[in-house]
Amino acid sequence: MRDIYLTNSLSRKKEKFEPLNPSNIGIYTCGPTVYDRAHIGNFRTYTTSDIVVRTLRSNGFNVKYVMNITDVGHLVSDADEGEDKMEKAVKREGKNAWEIAKFYTQEFVKDMELLNLIKPDNLVKATEHIEEQIFLIKKLEAKGFTYKTSDGIYFNTQKYEELTGKKYGELSTIDEVKEGARVEKNPEKKNSTDFALWKFSEKPGDRDMEWESPWGIGFPGWHIECSAMSMKYLGESFDIHIGGEDLKPTHHPNEIAQSEAVTDKQFVKYWMHATFLQIDSSKMAKSKGNAYNIKDVIDRGFEPLALRYLYLTAHYRDTLNFTWESLRSANKTLSNLRKQMSSLRNQKTRTILSEEKRKKVEDFGKKFLEAVNDDFNTPRAVAVLWEVLKSNIPSEDKYDLAITFDEILGVGLAYLPTIETKEIILPNSGLQVIVVGEVPEKVVNLIDKREMARNSKDYSKADALREKIVQKGFELIDSQAELIIRPKDL
Repeated sequence: MRDIYLTNSLSRKKEKFEPLNPSNIGIYTCGPTVYDRAHIGNFRTYTTSDIVVRTLRSNGFNVKYVMNITDVGHLVSDADEGEDKMEKAVKREGKNAWEIAKFYTQEFVKDMELLNLIKPDNLVKATEHIEEQIFLIKKLEAKGFTYKTSDGIYFNTQKYEELTGKKYGELSTIDEVKEGARVEKNPEKKNSTDFALWKFSEKPGDRDMEWESPWGIGFPGWHIECSAMSMKYLGESFDIHIGGEDLKPTHHPNEIAQSEAVTDKQFVKYWMHATFLQIDSSKMAKSKGNAYNIKDVIDRGFEPLALRYLYLTAHYRDTLNFTWESLRSANKTLSNLRKQMSSLRNQKTRTILSEEKRKKVEDFGKKFLEAVNDDFNTPRAVAVLWEVLKSNIPSEDKYDLAITFDEILGVGLAYLPTIETKEIILPNSGLQVIVVGEVPEKVVNLIDKREMARNSKDYSKADALREKIVQKGFELIDSQAELIIRPKDL
């Protein structure tokens, strides 16, 4: 096994990976809150986890990979205020919380498959581990780390420091913790950084998701679920915990405090955090309408694996700016890669390698592994892939190396070429149109006529032309900046 290095958020340094138990690596990733679709920023983190797991397994490690599904307890505010996000979705969609959780969990699993993400060995739901969470809270209570308020059971961060001699908020400064928690005044809290372990139902029987507990009917806090489930499946101490950088100020420090208060052991040896994905150089937010998801990617005519390729072009700790143009470029690049792979695959003969070329093949393999082993540097790894394809080694060796690399990159290099997309400008209306797949010239002319009708405010004619386009087996996707045309069965 070669040396692997990763940046540990706990030490704020790049460290050599030295597992607790080399024969059994434990990795936990904070998964989605299934009150809505996971957005493409979330999936950057999940793709980072996927690369970590693939890299460790390619280096010969046996990895147990666990991810949680938050289907209860995640409040709108990290400061334990406001509604449970699942209950908020109940009001939004007119379904019960169980139906919402089931639907969006299924959608999340489908999206994972579309991005070629390895399914965790254990994909665990908070609602299926209430007993474990209550057990953990009882242990914290018995050791003197909790107190009761009118709305729940809270973890006392000051007691944690007094009783353990450890500092609360190791992953960030206390100021960052407070900022991350968006602290709101709660006169019953003993310390502003204290957090809820169990919340009482305001009116028992009104919530879809509530349970009996030693303290009253209610539901678990968000933070306790990750400690309870990770320790159940990976033990009281494990190797790597992964999440987005938004979890670093509050959620992860709370996990550490409550876990180590119970066990008196180090909870996690290495913490990894993926940096935010920016959208058009600004922050992603539902209020801005730019919290795109995998369905949005598909609806615009792009293959989800093009998004995965785009993720790999930036290091997980660096900011990546997403635009539809950058995704279009990634889609085109992936299509070109697939075409090259298809051409290489058609080579039927095996060339006898010279000593020089054999060494070059071996060096490419080492160079790729060195890249991913150096803090999972996917941009460098992708650059090595392109070096291989442009090199003068035999075609069959290029193909074999690329397929081996793709065991980690996971962009489906052995698949058929991706669907072509191209940009055209309509001759009369001047509108920019994105054409996905094969679209006949007659249909393009209908689109041009429709746009001319819209420009002259003849909306009945525009609607009739749109209907003709639909009848011919095509769909139009309108956006503020462009129009997309694609076959309906694509």
